Amino acid sequence: MKILALCIGNPERLPGKSYKTGIFKRAVNGAVVIDAQGLVGDAICNRKHHGGVDQAVYVEGSLTLDWWAGELGRPYEPGTFGENMVISGLDNRDVCVGDRFISGDLILEATACRIPCATFAARMSDPKFVKRYTVAARPGIYCRVIRGGVAEVGTPIEYQAFPGGKVTMPELMETFGRRLSEPDRTRYLAAPIHYKLRAILEAPR
Repeated sequence: MKILALCIGNPERLPGKSYKTGIFKRAVNGAVVIDAQGLVGDAICNRKHHGGVDQAVYVEGSLTLDWWAGELGRPYEPGTFGENMVISGLDNRDVCVGDRFISGDLILEATACRIPCATFAARMSDPKFVKRYTVAARPGIYCRVIRGGVAEVGTPIEYQAFPGGKVTMPELMETFGRRLSEPDRTRYLAAPIHYKLRAILEAPR
């Protein structure tokens, strides 16, 4: 595996919207510094739902994006889904909470899946894209930064599977907002899951 693309965005307005968004990511050349908050220079406009230490870097796998290119009927341009990093040979469906991506000093750890929103649908110019993305069950991957570093396109990246119980990205999407069984709740909490999801799961029933 290697880093195929690194993407950052500037605050921009969506057509017909009053607010600005950082979803318009564009591939960059050269090295990019990644710290606890993500790619240095990348715009995060809605801090309530985006960014933060447990979703500092948004990753997409090249195998998943190849699939989407077929679905969309056109070549996929890096950054289209608002991702920060594209990794070669990776299928999003195989990634679990706690899996790590290691490149040099940089260590990223998967924490949660991407849940599509109205801004994403507007970015894709398709009001039905939230449903389409959900049905596809190939959600992107949010990661925390275990150790910061410098990332560069073409650099090899090691994939390290979480040794504990598996909580896949498609499973997270499927169960989002639903009440879990006690065994599933225990399994989710045993993984290094996003702190917001952890708080929800730990809340008294």
